[in-house]
Amino acid sequence: MLTLVRLMAWIVAIGLVAVTLSPLEARPVIASPNLERAGAYALFGFLLALSYPRRWGLALIAAVALAGALEAAQGLTVSRHGRVIDFLVKGGAAMIGALAAQALHLLLARRAAR
Repeated sequence: MLTLVRLMAWIVAIGLVAVTLSPLEARPVIASPNLERAGAYALFGFLLALSYPRRWGLALIAAVALAGALEAAQGLTVSRHGRVIDFLVKGGAAMIGALAAQALHLLLARRAAR
């Protein structure tokens, strides 16, 4: 099961890279941009922290770092631009996702200990 969650986390990461660095016209639109950003990065943070429960803090840092790196990399593209507010939405959502995964992990560990 852990292998499947790790695979899902890295598939989401690849998707984030592709969507973030693709031309703006090629970006899929499902909801408002901030809702899409928050949802995608919360999912990534959640899956990454769940994938590495013993190193969840490092996973949290990695999720936020990916958000920052991709936001900065948008400056290298022709049709995209990185903004601090977008990074704050993405990084904050990644943190919330990672913290939720850690809370779930602790809850499941307590239940298993009973």
